[in-house]
Amino acid sequence: MAVIATGCQNKHELTSGVKLDNLDTTARLQDDFYQYACGGWMKNNPLDAEHSRYGAFDVLGEKALKDVNDLIDSVKDARNDAGSLEDKIATMYNLGMDSAKLQADGMEPLRPFLEEINNLKTRADVWSELRRMHKRGNIVLFGVFGEADKDDAKQCIAWAYQGGLGLGDRDYYLLDEGRNAQFREGYVALMEKEFAMAGYDRMSGIRADKLAQMVMNFETRLARAMNTKLQNRDPQATFNRYTVAEAQKFTPNIDWAEYFADMNILDGMKSFNIAQPQYFEEVNRVMKDADVEVMKAYFAWHEIVGAAPYLSDEFVNANFEFFGKMMSGREVNRPRWKRVTSTVEGAMGEALGQLYVRKHFPAEAKTRMVTLVDNLITALGQRIDQATWMTDATKKNAHEKLSTIYVKIGYPDKWRDYSGLEIKNDSYYANVVRSNKFDMAYNFSKINKPVDKDEWLMTPQTVNAYYNPTTNEICFPAAILQPPFFDMHADEAANYGAIGVVIGHELTHGFDDQGRQYDKDGNLNDWWTEQDAANFKQNSQILVDAFSAVKVLDEPETYANGELTLGENIADNGGLHVSYLAMQNAMTKHQVNKDQMDGFTPEQRFFLAYAAVWASNIRPEAILQLTQMDVHALGRNRVNVALPQVTEFIDAFGIKDGDGMWLAPEKRAMLW
Repeated sequence: MAVIATGCQNKHELTSGVKLDNLDTTARLQDDFYQYACGGWMKNNPLDAEHSRYGAFDVLGEKALKDVNDLIDSVKDARNDAGSLEDKIATMYNLGMDSAKLQADGMEPLRPFLEEINNLKTRADVWSELRRMHKRGNIVLFGVFGEADKDDAKQCIAWAYQGGLGLGDRDYYLLDEGRNAQFREGYVALMEKEFAMAGYDRMSGIRADKLAQMVMNFETRLARAMNTKLQNRDPQATFNRYTVAEAQKFTPNIDWAEYFADMNILDGMKSFNIAQPQYFEEVNRVMKDADVEVMKAYFAWHEIVGAAPYLSDEFVNANFEFFGKMMSGREVNRPRWKRVTSTVEGAMGEALGQLYVRKHFPAEAKTRMVTLVDNLITALGQRIDQATWMTDATKKNAHEKLSTIYVKIGYPDKWRDYSGLEIKNDSYYANVVRSNKFDMAYNFSKINKPVDKDEWLMTPQTVNAYYNPTTNEICFPAAILQPPFFDMHADEAANYGAIGVVIGHELTHGFDDQGRQYDKDGNLNDWWTEQDAANFKQNSQILVDAFSAVKVLDEPETYANGELTLGENIADNGGLHVSYLAMQNAMTKHQVNKDQMDGFTPEQRFFLAYAAVWASNIRPEAILQLTQMDVHALGRNRVNVALPQVTEFIDAFGIKDGDGMWLAPEKRAMLW
């Protein structure tokens, strides 16, 4: 008898885990499995005006947001002790929800920062202002944060990283593919509009249209020096150690010692990482030759665009018209309560997380997940042993790495301290700035100290999971441990197909094209034989080619980027293989119902549950944006391109040569 975690239901009382109304039985599954497995869900969950993409992740994300808002509701009108967490949450939320005050305040909460910038006279003033902006979380020119030393992953060091583009990525400035040229025009129009709304044109004595063009030209200059997203996926190329003295010689116009001293991280600093040296050569030139008025316009713009979501409606709406409508295709902005809840959560996420897990995360779910993770780790070890393309020496190292993976489930064992966060009853934006300063100081406080392996990089209410190569850890927050990912009341075949593949996916990230370059201790260290590395690359190229061949849009003609999404596609491929094997192991122990349920075998239920996780509707604008920017493939491709690579899927549904889902055995990627 198979018993689930509650210990009170046997396998005959469990559901199949397949939601029949998710299916589109008019579709021929052998040709389009995504449509068959998800077509019913797509029909029953049409896109509303608020979303550019809406899928299974979003359903849970909306639920988690509502759960958090309910927690905020319980304190927002209460008589809370001054300075308590409840008081901070309530004060920040109530200011964000006070529409009348926001309209009356207009741009006034922003004014002090713009006046500060407008008073800059020299390049030395510009350098001082950059440091002030960095302290309050406004990343102009570049960013500095704490991350593990790639040669000694137990230590946290400073990383200097390219940044400071209002459009977010260099390609929007430099490439004409897709709608990039239109986005550039829209971006300049937004700048011109908001410069005038904020009154910076009158303050500076420069017309808003000229200010906008100054910023656009300057950001384009920065973009030309930046790495591409693909280049930034190379962990070897993005780790370049410098002492402060060496960095000062390399970029003499950037006073690193003064910067680090100002951030209180110079003491004890032996070295730091400049992730993109060629970009910092350009920043060095900027600090030497850039016009002060141009720098002031650039700084002012980043203050304005960063503040806009927290000011009066004219600023909120202007930002949404460009970033929400034009770039992602959303028709209406999220309601105020959602936006403000997200902001408060961003400021005090773990404080709300404590309340969330008390109410929404049963202990038995964590117990069951521990067992599932153990089963998946065992299965990945078996897959490593079965890998015919890998030598015994590399297999031994892979097993060592697998055996040391650190598992985090549900919520942290220790919670972040927010006692130093100051929240006042003055303005919504002022509290956002204080929160950003608090977070920046928190980040800087980690530098030159041992890495805290118990720190979580996601809150418990986040619907996601992650693998961190430098700590060799996998993390599954509480909010993802519910249907359709994890169903306490479903037969285990569906759970292995859904949350099991998610677990396997995160485990495989430790062995994908990036993760495989880190050893068991999290150090950037090549533990592969030359031949094994070559075999890995050859097999990986199969996935690159398969995904790159998919046209995702007809107009403008756009193809998926198999190189950009390679790490995630390897993780999906490994997750499917590893979790399927774990399910087979469970079947031998009679932990999975081997009978048909709702007309499907356990093998079929596994793959239907996997596909259901990726059910979604999406706008063309979002397809274009995600294809250019996201390291994850689109949901449809994570089913229809990923599954033909898996022989067990081909066998489970009797896919044959000539079917749309068929892929010849010799063309299937065999990695983990």
